[in-house]
Amino acid sequence: MFSANWWETRSSGGRFGIHIGLNAPRIASRRRTKKRSQRRCTLKITFENTKKLPETMSSSNDVSSVLTTYTKCINFAAVKHRNQRRLDSDKTPYINHPIGVAQILTAEGDITDFEVIQAAILHDTVEDTDTTFEELEREFGYAVRRLVEEVTDDKTLPKAERKRLQIEHAAGTSPQAKLVKLADKIYNLRDLQRCRPEGWTEERCRDYFTWAKRVCEGLRGTNQALEGILDEIFKQEGVE
Repeated sequence: MFSANWWETRSSGGRFGIHIGLNAPRIASRRRTKKRSQRRCTLKITFENTKKLPETMSSSNDVSSVLTTYTKCINFAAVKHRNQRRLDSDKTPYINHPIGVAQILTAEGDITDFEVIQAAILHDTVEDTDTTFEELEREFGYAVRRLVEEVTDDKTLPKAERKRLQIEHAAGTSPQAKLVKLADKIYNLRDLQRCRPEGWTEERCRDYFTWAKRVCEGLRGTNQALEGILDEIFKQEGVE
């Protein structure tokens, strides 16, 4: 179930917000007994003060335009990922992942950069669907295309090589792209803590945590809050 709305309050300097929700099955913890329940995956973007908004965004029409852009991004990603599922036992809809990455950026990283949030929602469309970079540029502009390009693996390469290149290229990516990568890693590692993917051994899970930490070392100095979350995850898992 998908829903979206926007709201505005002009008191105390102004509050603008966007709230987007998606109901999906909750992933059971791999450390606990599995059970099915419902998890509401939400993307809530709130600007507590209008000073955090771009200078060009000063009216309700501008806010409505932002909502249109975000819902367009989510609709685009939802259509592209419509037949894909996560690897958990409940086969969670894949669209939960990009929405969750955007939510981490806004709610936990305090990111209000529109291009970064759009790129987060769209970050797997080229890598995992039939989307092209040209299509992204046509629909969302060059800046968003560029960010998605930076975080997209070349699927023509062997998986081991793609993982090696993520480590090698991490430090050289733009600050905006690093934000998307940090949030993406947080989402995936949290998922791995909750539930081992089908077909994965404990050793493979452990290897993923170790590899992710090596990637994240190249993303340091980007966002203290997100990096702190990752540090805590690695500490919980005993990854040094």
